[in-house]
Amino acid sequence: MTMPTPASLAPDTRLISLQSRLPSVGTTIFTVMSALATEKGAVNLGQGFPDFDCDPSLVDAVTAAMKNGLNQYPPMAGIPALREAIAAKIASIYDHRYDAGTEITITAGATQALLTAILCTVHPGDEVLIIEPVYDSYVPAIELAGGKPVFVQMEVGPNGYSIPWDKVNAAVTPRTRLLMINSPHNPTGSVLRESDMRALSDIVHNTNIAIVSDEVYEHMVYDGARHESVCRYPDLAARSFVVSSFGKTYHVTGWKIGYVAAPAHLSAEFRKVHQFNVFTVNTPVQHGIARYMADPAPYLDLPAFYQRKRDLFRDGLKTSRFTLLPSDGTYFQCVDYSAISDMPEVDFAKWLTSEIGVAAIPVSAFYNRPKDSCIVRFCFAKKDETLRIALEKLARV
Repeated sequence: MTMPTPASLAPDTRLISLQSRLPSVGTTIFTVMSALATEKGAVNLGQGFPDFDCDPSLVDAVTAAMKNGLNQYPPMAGIPALREAIAAKIASIYDHRYDAGTEITITAGATQALLTAILCTVHPGDEVLIIEPVYDSYVPAIELAGGKPVFVQMEVGPNGYSIPWDKVNAAVTPRTRLLMINSPHNPTGSVLRESDMRALSDIVHNTNIAIVSDEVYEHMVYDGARHESVCRYPDLAARSFVVSSFGKTYHVTGWKIGYVAAPAHLSAEFRKVHQFNVFTVNTPVQHGIARYMADPAPYLDLPAFYQRKRDLFRDGLKTSRFTLLPSDGTYFQCVDYSAISDMPEVDFAKWLTSEIGVAAIPVSAFYNRPKDSCIVRFCFAKKDETLRIALEKLARV
């Protein structure tokens, strides 16, 4: 005998309603432009990743770790060998010593590192100072923590982008809990100099303001300049989470592995959150990178490697109608197209992709409120042949 199905157990076809934690977030411009580039068969200089392979010996090192059975959970903070290699690198380059056991944490890429640093620092109602244009993960992470982003815009002139530190100082209030910096800077390609670091130090002196220093392009600073890591400045290092990325340094963005260096008391809070949002990070990749780091040449040679690509790309645009902005770091080149068109940046980027066959990213996408200043960003982390094909197309604009 078949029992009747109670009405309460009948299939419920109603949609579950959720109040969005990120109501203003939609499809990113990177996804839009990459999809358009694929559709149109355009050269994709939009999204920031290489189109060339990493060093085969790095793959061999990770493969060897897998074959040797290093495939189970590592320690939550990362394997000791990798943390020790990172601490040694920082001491060698920046003359600052972190304790590998208590002050270095391996993360699932820089984006996770940024989110975790924000979540362990920011409480509802806290203010976070943001320098615009800004990488797109910062603001959503602050909002997830219940914080309030406070925006200060960089100034742009003939010498490129710069931070107006007087305006940053004016934006500080008793509720300011965190200040986020990024150098070398995505998307502008600008870098902070010693004078910037001194200005930053003056602003946070005798405050309870923490710093997140996004330094994922630390090994891409050009023309003989040095990277001004907060690690070089003891007063700044004492209050900072320093974020870096093996994906950027070793051309393996899809591996999603990075690290955070911070004083022990900050790292302890960071790890409390880290253990519950990822717990730990890919074991064989950690072992492979630790082994690969024994030779510092791959990151010490990176400035020359990318400066040559930057110069190739810039030289190819010199006779075009684009105006080149400085590219002092990262693998990005911003250009002003006001001599070509007065289209809004998003429209121009779509036109460039569809009609010319080269994808770029509108810099307006890196601002909280739409801002159009006729500037788009190209990525030159590509094979030389890719860059030459793109340059041939851009020369016709």
